Amino acid sequence: MKILVVDDETDIKDLFLQKFRKEIRGGAMEFNFATTGEEALTLLKGYDPESVLILSDINMPGMTGIELLRKIREKHPVSPPEVMMITAYGDDANRSAAMSLGANDFLTKPLDFNELKTKLLK
Repeated sequence: MKILVVDDETDIKDLFLQKFRKEIRGGAMEFNFATTGEEALTLLKGYDPESVLILSDINMPGMTGIELLRKIREKHPVSPPEVMMITAYGDDANRSAAMSLGANDFLTKPLDFNELKTKLLK
């Protein structure tokens, strides 16, 4: 499974690589990282939408995760690709906006990596 993590916090990369070390070594997961929505859209051009899952932060400078989701769903109105939104703010407005635009799930920070693994490996 290819997973694209979109987050402006650069230390998130090391955290994901550490938490999913076993799955990466075993070939079950392949991670790519983007720090902006624009960078994510460029990376997505090289992916088959059926083979990628996107984990996107909502609150990012420039293009927000909500705007990224809107652009993804303009091209792919329904899954795939599967998109999970991540935010430090579990507010109803962001959740409602994400779900109305076709997000598949909504996660809050700090991430529970055990829960995330369960969702990704289902």
